[in-house]
Amino acid sequence: MIRSLEFMGGMATAAGWRPESSGLPEIAFAGRSNVGKSSLLNRLVRRRAFARVSKTPGRTREINFFRVNGTFVLADLPGYGYAKVSKTRKAEWRPLMDGYLRRSPTLRGVVQLLDVRREPTEDDRQMLDFLADVGVPTIVVLTKTDKVSSRAIAERVQELCRELGVDEEQIIQFSAVTGAGRDELAEAMVGLLEGAVTWERSMQDIAAAGVDGETTPEP
Repeated sequence: MIRSLEFMGGMATAAGWRPESSGLPEIAFAGRSNVGKSSLLNRLVRRRAFARVSKTPGRTREINFFRVNGTFVLADLPGYGYAKVSKTRKAEWRPLMDGYLRRSPTLRGVVQLLDVRREPTEDDRQMLDFLADVGVPTIVVLTKTDKVSSRAIAERVQELCRELGVDEEQIIQFSAVTGAGRDELAEAMVGLLEGAVTWERSMQDIAAAGVDGETTPEP
């Protein structure tokens, strides 16, 4: 149950302001613009206006941080892949997301969103490859499942397992309209918060060494 929800602020650049480290574990939400991330977050926390549902994809320009129940932090990453975003803005977003994902010692995992009706884009694949390279525990959530049949969803899950190399146990089916999958996602997040002890150590090692590797997808 969500008892309290506090907006902590937004991080606009890789070297810019971010909430002071409170030792609270963090879970980040990522996905292509227009994947339904804002609607999912509103349903997840059961707050109608928690995340703004914009008619203009690519509008979110910062990493927004929210303290939940005083026990963990939810990080809402900018949507990537929107063609109408300027090249200058894209150039700013890449180091922002890359730096956050590589050098956040309390990051426990990422919830990666994919539209069940669409084939994964090159940006989606780059993001999943990047998360695998860095070693971030990842949950894959298929959004907008109310718009397709159960049979189509099952087929999509099998396709994604083959094409993206993810396990079926990593995939959660979600509908912001009906609420289906909300409890399953909440339980998976609890698992991330409770289980990633070695992740903090590996992130500290990466931050200290300044290791470079895969890059995040274009915003």
